[in-house]
Amino acid sequence: MQAVSKGDGMRGLAVFISDIRNCKSKEAEIKRINKELANIRSKFKGDKALDGYSKKKYVCKLLFIFLLGHDIDFGHMEAVNLLSSNRYTEKQIGYLFISVLVNSNSELIRLINNAIKNDLASRNPTFMGLALHCIASVGSREMAEAFAGEIPKVLVAGDTMDSVKQSAALCLLRLYRTSPDLVPMGDWTSRVVHLLNDQHLGVVTAATSLITTLAQKNPEEFKTSVSLAVSRLSRIVTSASTDLQDYTYYFVPAPWLSVKLLRLLQCYLPPDPAVRGCLTECLENILNKTQELPKSKKVQHSNAKEAISLIFEAISLIIHHDSEPNLLICACNQLGQFLQHRETNLRYLALESMCTLASSEFSHEAVKTHIETVINALKTERDVSVRQRAVDLLYAMCDRSNAPQIVAEMLSYLETADYSIREEIVLKVAILAEKYAVDYTWYVDTILNLIRIAGDYVSEEVWYRVIQIVINRDDVQGYAAKTVFEALQAPACHENLVKVGGYILGEFGNLIAGDPRSSPLIQFNLLHSKFHLCSVPTRALLLSTYIKFVNLFPEVKPTIQDVLRSDSQLRNADVELQQRAVEYLRLSTVASTDILATVLEEMPPFPERESSILAKLKKKKGPSTVTDLEDTKRERSVDVNGGPEPAPASTSAVSTPSPSADLLGLGAAPPAAPAGPPPSGSGGLLVDVFSDSASAVAPLAPGSEDNFARFVCKNNGVLFENQLLQIGLKSEFRQNLGRMFIFYGNKTSTQFLNFTPTLICSDDLQPHLNLQTKPVDPTVEGGAQVQQVVNIECVSDFTEAPVLSIQFRYGGTFQNVSVQLPITLNKFFQPTEMASQDFFQRWKQLSNPQQEVQNIFKAKHPMDTEVTKAKIIGFGSALLEEVDPNPANFVGAGIIHTKTTQIGCLLRLEPNLQAQMYRLTLRTSKEAVSQRLCELLSAQF
Repeated sequence: MQAVSKGDGMRGLAVFISDIRNCKSKEAEIKRINKELANIRSKFKGDKALDGYSKKKYVCKLLFIFLLGHDIDFGHMEAVNLLSSNRYTEKQIGYLFISVLVNSNSELIRLINNAIKNDLASRNPTFMGLALHCIASVGSREMAEAFAGEIPKVLVAGDTMDSVKQSAALCLLRLYRTSPDLVPMGDWTSRVVHLLNDQHLGVVTAATSLITTLAQKNPEEFKTSVSLAVSRLSRIVTSASTDLQDYTYYFVPAPWLSVKLLRLLQCYLPPDPAVRGCLTECLENILNKTQELPKSKKVQHSNAKEAISLIFEAISLIIHHDSEPNLLICACNQLGQFLQHRETNLRYLALESMCTLASSEFSHEAVKTHIETVINALKTERDVSVRQRAVDLLYAMCDRSNAPQIVAEMLSYLETADYSIREEIVLKVAILAEKYAVDYTWYVDTILNLIRIAGDYVSEEVWYRVIQIVINRDDVQGYAAKTVFEALQAPACHENLVKVGGYILGEFGNLIAGDPRSSPLIQFNLLHSKFHLCSVPTRALLLSTYIKFVNLFPEVKPTIQDVLRSDSQLRNADVELQQRAVEYLRLSTVASTDILATVLEEMPPFPERESSILAKLKKKKGPSTVTDLEDTKRERSVDVNGGPEPAPASTSAVSTPSPSADLLGLGAAPPAAPAGPPPSGSGGLLVDVFSDSASAVAPLAPGSEDNFARFVCKNNGVLFENQLLQIGLKSEFRQNLGRMFIFYGNKTSTQFLNFTPTLICSDDLQPHLNLQTKPVDPTVEGGAQVQQVVNIECVSDFTEAPVLSIQFRYGGTFQNVSVQLPITLNKFFQPTEMASQDFFQRWKQLSNPQQEVQNIFKAKHPMDTEVTKAKIIGFGSALLEEVDPNPANFVGAGIIHTKTTQIGCLLRLEPNLQAQMYRLTLRTSKEAVSQRLCELLSAQF
């Protein structure tokens, strides 16, 4: 303010500010301000008309007083009058006062709007800039109603100067963020996209910010921006630093504009092949520039050279597209270098980005190569937030090959971990130990270790889960009883260990009772020695264990009855404990041996349900971290038979199925479809997914076909994503049966209401494919994720795919999204291993022209041998090595399983590296199957 007064020669304002600064006390300041307010009020009310300079000076004083924290209740009209001045300094002060002090409900708002309209229509760039700045500063709904239709015209007008275009774009962005419903889409949208080609980079930067925000809600309106954004990005990345001198930061041309362009491209799926090649080249250049030697020793150049925001935004785009294996691996290698950088923030960002990279099937293996560096970060990092990201990354990169090492490192870190993250680490260790347990003795040891190290942070979900798994697996019950018995002999045991020990010994103590060191009486005495140290719920559990012992070990019955009869139980102050003691004592006294055996028989295996530990972790971490859905994106295969039994159902809507659970019922056919739709409120019943009761189905979402093709050779990943909704899939198939988990993620902070996903099968598809599902909650909270399970049965071969239609209300607006559900014939492939002789013998048997389909086509992707092998295996067939005389060819075999028949399939893929072409030959016993499989597989190369 003092700078304004000096620049404009307002000596009285400068003196007033100086007086305020020289005040010795608050009272002196208030006295000086009141004196000045009285003077200004008298000037405004005086008979003598004030000139523009005087109005400006007094309005400046009022503004300064307001900024000191004092209320101003006059002078508004004088400020509005300054807007009509033709002098820049007076108009500037008027707009400044209005932006800060005038309320949107003020009676003067009409006069203000008229003045702003006059300035916008004046074509004076200085006045237009002041008006636009004022609109953006106020940003109220009333401003949006008055000017949302005018500003786009200013933005796209041919004679508008660059500085005004820049201001108009940012002003419109501000109004759209505050009142999106008041900004009309129209002809101007197609013209604003072409601002990306503007010569003035300031205009391009502002326009990119505007288009990115608009495209998130109206992607179809701005899809033409993709090619323009790639073109502009290409020009920036390939330009020399001297070409864009005004926008170059330490030899990096226009880094902030590049970041904005990369964010815009993340609003869309990968572009067409012609544009994609140019974009790939840009991303490669960005990643490669970090390897250049520094041209300056200044720290600013070091930061610019590494292009921190730029490279991480480029990696985000690479992950978003998830379609270029080479780029993903290159990004992973670059992040691996950052993991050892001296800057803490850079290491943090590298760990965070690697968590996301670990979810890609193409880069998961590359991420695993950095495991030692991440483990070292976990041990040596000083910053707790970096250590937490290291834990997240270890969790994300874990699979069957490295699970024992990662779990051991996390357990080791748990002993010294910060208290704020211990519960989260406990949950992650429990999940990993269960998910990747091959030897269940290792799982039991891990959980008991977990209780020993961090018992206070082991939630009920964790120790419930170990009990359920032990009960459901006969092969580990004896080992669990022995291990728990030994653990309880420690002088100090955590109460959670006592709970687990009481439950397991009560069920399976008889399996170790033959050893004199763990006789029934010793087991009982060991448990009872912990009784007085435990809380009421644990004592209640131990009483239940004692009555179980009465049935398992009749020889200790008198000892247990004495305990139940003792004063400490019958006269216990806790009603629950006293009632249990009385009832158990009576049961042991009056019931015969047969009745006791019936009442106290061993717990049956738990039914197939979902684990609640994942839901607990999700609730603790929130939907924006390494979520269950991201785990499914990197889960490329599911061991249906080898995993632990499923856990009890979670009441949370965001729980994720245990990937190792027997999701298919080991060959059991899914239940028959019901005769009609269920009554309202029958959320637990199966619904008729073929009903026509839903509203009109929307056309397929943009990019749906491309996403559909990506799922032909994989079962897990993100099927659809826009600014509101993310749809993820995790599926598994066995013979003619399958089960698909669909995850609906609300990316906003606002509820989705009337959320209704519907599966639609055409009349031609219905006889060949049976689909069943359960309804989901019609309300999806902001930031939450809900899950829907689809049971699939292939009756006979088919060519079409079902459509998933999602309808809901967001912020009062009806949303309707439709995508193809990737259920294709090859999902019911079972690989078949064959020797060379058997293969060619069968190949000759299928030599009928109607049984063979051949396709010669140009390669759409780099002809990489390992990627080709992975795609053939992902397609479902067995990859037969050393069968074809030409080692460069790929040969596969398998059987398509349907309910009505089995169809043998043989395939041969012959690459021509020089011509960059393939020849694919498929032979099956059915022409339609050969044709369909050939179409699906050809699209992958």
